[in-house]
Amino acid sequence: MSQDEKIFADGFSFKRNEKSPDFVVGRLSMKVEEAAAFIRQHEKNGWVNLNIKTARSGNYYVELDTYEPTTTAKPQAETKSVPAAKVKKAPVVVESEEELPF
Repeated sequence: MSQDEKIFADGFSFKRNEKSPDFVVGRLSMKVEEAAAFIRQHEKNGWVNLNIKTARSGNYYVELDTYEPTTTAKPQAETKSVPAAKVKKAPVVVESEEELPF
């Protein structure tokens, strides 16, 4: 399946009420039978990821997130670095004033 192919989430509906307060993004409704069947069909490792998007018409729709990261990257060796704040600098010891360059 290509990443450009849209899979609409059956049984899910998102609506925004423009009269609602700013902290209310919208309302997600689920038709139990359709949503449960959709979840069972598309579940991976116990999860189903959905995106809420805006159509060209201005209406909202819920779409299955089909993104899967590529695993071609080589694992990096773990290195422990000490934060600069925790690095202790050795104190400067001056034996006599004759050694000072100024």
